[in-house]
Amino acid sequence: MAEKRESEKASSSSPNLICPLCLDMFVEATILTSCGHTFCRRCLKKYDLTHHDLDHMVCPLCREITKLSANRVDDLRLNVSINGCVDDYHAKCGGMNAVLEMCQKCTACKSHKDAVSFCLTCKCYMCDKCLHSHQQLTMFFDGHEIVAMDDVIEGKVSIGHLFEMCSIHKPEKKDMFCEDCKVHVCHKCVLVGHKAHEIKNQVDFELELRRKVEDLAQRCADKKTELEKNIQNIEIQRHEVHTAVQTLLNDVRQAYSIKAKELEENLRNLTEQINALECSFDDDLNVLKSKDRQRIKSICSSITLVDNDRLGHLETGTLSAHILLCEELDAMLKEATDHTSASAITKKAKGKRFKPADNTRLDLGSIAESDPKMRVIQYVNLRSYVYGMARYSHDSVGIGYGGSAQGIDIIDSNGGKQRYSNIPNDRKYKDLVYQQDGSLCVLLYGTKEAYIYSPLGSKKATIHMGVCTYDINVNRSQADEIIITNCDKQDIYDPTGSTLKHTVQTKHRTYQASTTRTGLIVTSSCSANPSVLTVYDRDGNAGESLQAPEDVCLYATVDEQDRVYVASVDVDNSSVVIRLYDLDGLNLKERVEFQALNMTLESYWCYLVSLSPGMLAFACWDKLYFIKVSL
Repeated sequence: MAEKRESEKASSSSPNLICPLCLDMFVEATILTSCGHTFCRRCLKKYDLTHHDLDHMVCPLCREITKLSANRVDDLRLNVSINGCVDDYHAKCGGMNAVLEMCQKCTACKSHKDAVSFCLTCKCYMCDKCLHSHQQLTMFFDGHEIVAMDDVIEGKVSIGHLFEMCSIHKPEKKDMFCEDCKVHVCHKCVLVGHKAHEIKNQVDFELELRRKVEDLAQRCADKKTELEKNIQNIEIQRHEVHTAVQTLLNDVRQAYSIKAKELEENLRNLTEQINALECSFDDDLNVLKSKDRQRIKSICSSITLVDNDRLGHLETGTLSAHILLCEELDAMLKEATDHTSASAITKKAKGKRFKPADNTRLDLGSIAESDPKMRVIQYVNLRSYVYGMARYSHDSVGIGYGGSAQGIDIIDSNGGKQRYSNIPNDRKYKDLVYQQDGSLCVLLYGTKEAYIYSPLGSKKATIHMGVCTYDINVNRSQADEIIITNCDKQDIYDPTGSTLKHTVQTKHRTYQASTTRTGLIVTSSCSANPSVLTVYDRDGNAGESLQAPEDVCLYATVDEQDRVYVASVDVDNSSVVIRLYDLDGLNLKERVEFQALNMTLESYWCYLVSLSPGMLAFACWDKLYFIKVSL
């Protein structure tokens, strides 16, 4: 009796020892600290493989978030209680593989003997005695289909679906599944506690679930094949990149060889010239040396003649000659004695060119990108002067009107126009921005409110700003936060617009702003004089400002790669010069100045928007330009 109770206890406890992920007995049961749910450590590690870019783990059961440290799953604590129960269970059942090794018992009688056959008609396992009775009592069991347990175990025969019995309504089978409660129920349970719930037949549910799993398995196989092909393609691209780079290196070496030969010839010529100069200098020095030797000889001869003991006894003629000789010697003595991503990275690698140096230069040359260019590919006349502009897609913008025209237009780079009809078109819109899910945030002209509309046009939220919106604009961060630019501050709302999360104070009056992926805010004072552009972080720290010359206005936009385009607008000269800057902390480092664009400019109030890394949109008054960028 005691042995029977222990066996029943282990059996009844075993469902609580099953991991929800692998549906097998726990192995190193591990707790998610936020919610307390337990899983196998190996299962959590497999689950974490697809979320390694996150610093947390979302519970597969309740979606609670558990923060992960440096070692991730390995730092989560084990569930000592569950692991102890698992050990006890295995000890009572005879080891780790006991469940798999246990023979199926007879369910037709209470003997608990090993089953030797299965009745497909009665849906029960039978021991040898029950099988004998089944075969003898033809009045009750005639025509029943019986199969051997060996055939069932080996999978030669399918015994169909066996339903669990309801613990509440014991004679009933749990042959239904409640979608709302995620539990198996019998038909009486449905009537008692699941009337309004979505109920499915258990067999249909399991079939549907099996189909979903099979579909997922097939999609996994397809995705794996796709990724493996992509990996192969990456290696092909790697080979092409290496080939392109080797070509560059060969070009450099060839240029070096040519230049080296030219330099060696030049060196020989210069050496010969220098040697000739050296010989010439030697000859000249030898001449000087000879002259000096001759002078020494003359001096020595003259001094011999002059220096005579009989100077006082010289006659007049001899004395005169001697004096003349002294004067010549004196005159002789007075004479002066005489030195520079699979398919995109390959394209970039192939785009590299070796540019040899000019023949007048001594260096070999440099590695250079293609010449950066910018050109207007489309010009569009607007219905009225623009009051707001925002990116709608990679090749189109939304234009808000607030003057003689009203509503919002969607205009693409081919010049196509259509009215954005999901919101009221009889209103004046000061500014607008589209969120990642297609929701639209608009500022109504002359009011103190901003509205957020769903992609289908229903109003989701209202932002109350407390001030009139004549000098206020709207933008969004890369995290879809709503940013209200309000003179000397940036009010940052959560994506729903319901909560003011943060405010960034600015040093200069700001009319437009763009954000980077890292949360930096690039602000512009636009038509203010002087026009100033500054980068801020979320704490209000600012970099060095760019200041335009007098009567020139600055407008900025940030593209998907956190590069900053700045348009310098000079209305008096109908000139727009766009420069590309890289972010260096909070400062802007100029990379490229593009050629000036000739545009019809009727106002200092403009908009510049990045649609994609190679496409910009620029609007001024009632004119819109789409600009293609080639770097």
